[in-house]
Amino acid sequence: MADKEKKVAVTESKPQKPEKKKGRLKEAWRGFKSEVKKIVWPSWKQVLKNTFVVLVVVVICAIIIGALDYAFSQGVIALTKLFT
Repeated sequence: MADKEKKVAVTESKPQKPEKKKGRLKEAWRGFKSEVKKIVWPSWKQVLKNTFVVLVVVVICAIIIGALDYAFSQGVIALTKLFT
């Protein structure tokens, strides 16, 4: 098995000096601008549709949680009446 292992030459490189802070900031800003250009923004119609879907799901979840809360509270009240 040792024969099949690849031999990798280890080369030591000189430690690189850190770039100037201004140069790194400019490079980061350029990268940021190029990424922002790639964003595909949804249409206003799609935003409204997604907002409506989110609101409907939130209302449905609130109703389910409210119903479960009511059911469990009634169950706890019934249990306390049963044992007292």
